[in-house]
Amino acid sequence: MSAIRPFQDADLEGVLALWEACDLTRPWNPPAADIAFCRASGHGDVFVSERDGRIVGTVMAGHDGHRGWLYYVAVDPGLRRSGLGRDLTAHGEAWLKGLGVRKVMLLIRETNTAVKGFYDALGYEEEPRVLMTKWLDR
Repeated sequence: MSAIRPFQDADLEGVLALWEACDLTRPWNPPAADIAFCRASGHGDVFVSERDGRIVGTVMAGHDGHRGWLYYVAVDPGLRRSGLGRDLTAHGEAWLKGLGVRKVMLLIRETNTAVKGFYDALGYEEEPRVLMTKWLDR
């Protein structure tokens, strides 16, 4: 397993660069705000993997008191298929399990078809659900 540790403030620039390289960011979800909100919530944390002084992987894990969630699972494009994504996912799952969370969930954009096979191989299953959202700041 790769060395994975909790996010530190000094990691912000490297994490944001990685998320951009992995096409995980969207204008309506400012990633620095997502990190700050997660860390301040008391219900989540961000974990990073670093090589040669550079952030090469991340996972954000959190829970809502009922289910666990994984977000921003990212691996440097040059290190994909190295096992790092599997290790990051396992780290997030173990962190949640340690808190007593029994089920972990994640969302995949429909356009991100390549990652579905990755999660299938890790034992994740697609569950039929209707996702509904409402913006509270508009």
